[in-house]
Amino acid sequence: MCASYDNESQLKALGRLHELFQSQGIDYWVFGGWAVDLYAGRLTRPHADIDVAVWVKDLDRIDKMLGQAGWHHAPQGNEDGYTQYIHEGARLDLAFLARDDNGDVYTPIQNGRGDWRSGAFGDDVATLLGVRAHVVSCSSLLSDKQEVQTDPSTRAKDRLDVAVLIRVLQGL
Repeated sequence: MCASYDNESQLKALGRLHELFQSQGIDYWVFGGWAVDLYAGRLTRPHADIDVAVWVKDLDRIDKMLGQAGWHHAPQGNEDGYTQYIHEGARLDLAFLARDDNGDVYTPIQNGRGDWRSGAFGDDVATLLGVRAHVVSCSSLLSDKQEVQTDPSTRAKDRLDVAVLIRVLQGL
């Protein structure tokens, strides 16, 4: 986690990203903690980054679009199936998506593939403090957050996120 990325800056960046992707006709889906907050309609915890999934076929267009909008490509040495961009007070982690011959969505990685839940990438849109964004399905997000992680801080965040998502799904 990087303490220099505050929620306010990231939420503003998320709004700008939505506008950029929409203007270019590029499909995208927010997942992770920001998707939880979007579904909840409120800020639930601090976030270190904005997680967004995009089709790998769109990467060249996305890189050009983000560069023109002032985002700096900041790849990390251990990247596999994603890359990172930074702009002002926000960090964007882009996960890559592809479809196999059966139509199943996955992230291409060096040693195979990272599978996503069936139905994760639909037409869901959520709004948080006036910021709209396309999000993975709530049920796929909940399933992802319920997977047990090895990192204790990730496990703690996921427990909080699961509690929020259950309340969202129950309409509370």
